[in-house]
Amino acid sequence: MGGTGSSLSELGENEFLRRFVGKESIDDTDPFWEQLLSFSFNIPHSSADARLIEESSQNLCKTLAHSNLHSGNLCALVRVFNKRAMQLKVSAQNEDFRRAVLEKEGHVFTWQTYNALFIIRRSMKYFLEMLSEGRILQQLSVLVRTKPSSTVLNVEDVMENGDADGDESLLERFIQTLIQLLIEVPVLNFTYVIHLETINTLLVLLSVQMYIPRISHKSLITEYIMHGKCSSDAHVLVKILLDQFIKREDCPAELLRDSPKPASFLYGISAAIAAGIWAVLTLGYGTRSKPDDREDRALLANQSLLLLQVLTNHYTHEKGIHNPYRKALCNFANSQDGGMPIGPSGSLPPFKLNSANLYEAFCNHLKDDQSTLLLYLLLHQNINFRNYVLSRTNIDTLVIPLLKILYNAQERNSHHIYMTLIILLILSEDDSFNKCVHELMVKQVTWYTDRTITEITLGGLIVLVVIRTIQYNMTRMRDKYLHTNCLAALANMSSQFHSLHPYVTQRIVSLFELLIKKHDKIVEQLRASSALEPNGDLTQDAEVEHDDLLSDLSVLEEVIRMVLEIINSCLINMLPHNPHLVYTLLYKQDLFTSFKSHPKFQDIIQNIDTVLTYFSVRLEETQEEHDSPSVHEVLGIIKQGMLQWPRDRLRKFPELKFRYVEEDQPEEFFIPYVWSLVYHSSNMYWDPDRVELFSLNAT
Repeated sequence: MGGTGSSLSELGENEFLRRFVGKESIDDTDPFWEQLLSFSFNIPHSSADARLIEESSQNLCKTLAHSNLHSGNLCALVRVFNKRAMQLKVSAQNEDFRRAVLEKEGHVFTWQTYNALFIIRRSMKYFLEMLSEGRILQQLSVLVRTKPSSTVLNVEDVMENGDADGDESLLERFIQTLIQLLIEVPVLNFTYVIHLETINTLLVLLSVQMYIPRISHKSLITEYIMHGKCSSDAHVLVKILLDQFIKREDCPAELLRDSPKPASFLYGISAAIAAGIWAVLTLGYGTRSKPDDREDRALLANQSLLLLQVLTNHYTHEKGIHNPYRKALCNFANSQDGGMPIGPSGSLPPFKLNSANLYEAFCNHLKDDQSTLLLYLLLHQNINFRNYVLSRTNIDTLVIPLLKILYNAQERNSHHIYMTLIILLILSEDDSFNKCVHELMVKQVTWYTDRTITEITLGGLIVLVVIRTIQYNMTRMRDKYLHTNCLAALANMSSQFHSLHPYVTQRIVSLFELLIKKHDKIVEQLRASSALEPNGDLTQDAEVEHDDLLSDLSVLEEVIRMVLEIINSCLINMLPHNPHLVYTLLYKQDLFTSFKSHPKFQDIIQNIDTVLTYFSVRLEETQEEHDSPSVHEVLGIIKQGMLQWPRDRLRKFPELKFRYVEEDQPEEFFIPYVWSLVYHSSNMYWDPDRVELFSLNAT
């Protein structure tokens, strides 16, 4: 190879890599490691980049899996990395070292540390995809034994008793080192890439979950992270990851440029060594274009958010199992609050964070699943942050991005839509929120293209988008739970509906009209199917179809009743403040006639009928004096009638209040969902043929 051009296909011929994956043992003090790690290349920042490298190194990893049991070279490399990481931790906090990096004397050390971790991560990823966890433990236990063992370690035995020799596990020490790097090494221009690679490596180590077709998989790697020595720093790590999400620091431009020159990164190393592996890893790979979208350059923020999701969504509801990362996330307090906030059971919060900065980060970057999922978890579990959000006077800056997600439902996966609706439902549980959204005016809603809206209350906009989501679900997704959550949010808001825009009231009644048409169609189909069998005996296929129709009718009638309850709640509590709703009901009053005698609706229709009768009489009296009053005149009559409306005329119903409650086994939803996000959004490549935890078509 030398200094000549090469390609990724020639990785298998590289003398340094061949020696590393060979059977000859290399001591961690051997100068060989300096040579192996002296290369530089554009960091892979997309799954396509990562796939190219993985496919090119597949045979090398396969060879390593066989030879490492004899050579222990992967263990030696882990030792090399651990030492370098500890040196970097001390050095990065030293001003002289930072100056040396700027002068390029320290750049070599930094990049060699990164390169060591990159090779370890690639090797471990292959092992996790191809080997059982017991055999992976065997690969990493060569270090603690004087000679390789042919015994396959049992995961449960190691978790209970530790390594056979009683020594600390190399794997656990490695994980500790990774977490200490994230916590103790500041994110600077020259350490950014190491932070990024450290998080990627932790994601890879935890990804054992993806290759198991069940949720409750007992993993030693997960146990080390959840309950090992490093778990004592869980609250610090959670804060660090949240800080990365808030700051959204761009990856330094020099790490993303098209073709870095070896000399710029490898100051002081001979050109022959530098050119050797460097040429292999850049030609045919490092020539991709630099991303233009600034969002794509916040690589560290994206990976931090994914790691946070993985750490906080495992071991959430199992008895006797404690997740320190979830506890930290769900109990931190606002650093801007005066006094000393109290956590659960009177305990002190694990840490404090500036909630204003976190709130702003959500407002500005709430367009992907992982951000929405984090917001859901915080609103659902962290009472300190939820109270802060509900106290905001500019709540529109958070709600409008959520509404945009729902409005563009066709571009989103069903999980993302579902989580967004749950967030709105959680917010709607608070009366002050429901009142506030009808006082906030939103102008020039340009993204809402169904109709030009120059000015509307935020509450009215919420109603419009949620109703649109219901209609979208009825035609596309047909998810009963999505219907329920949409209507539950509207029901919570209904007693505070105030000054509803004419278009909003039209959409409410139009939804009712659409549901009636569907109801009538199903009833007609049921009658038709019964008429085909005069004796009442249905064939097996016809009986199945008949049962399906009955089930659809039952669900539809539940939805219709909820819509009627929402209208009824508004009339009982806020009728004097919604003349446009009364106008629309009068205009479409024939829709309600057929339901007066329906046993499932007649009680709730009674109030609506009372309102319609009262205002119809007043309109008829006016029409006797003036033929064909204009819309403006009709509204005037309605408003005048509202002044004389007897408040006790309507029958009282229990207040509509719905609260979100997680399913009994939430991990069955959240764990596959989180890992599907890692699969699609982590900028790493995951072999689809190896994934068993979730369907790749689900998101």
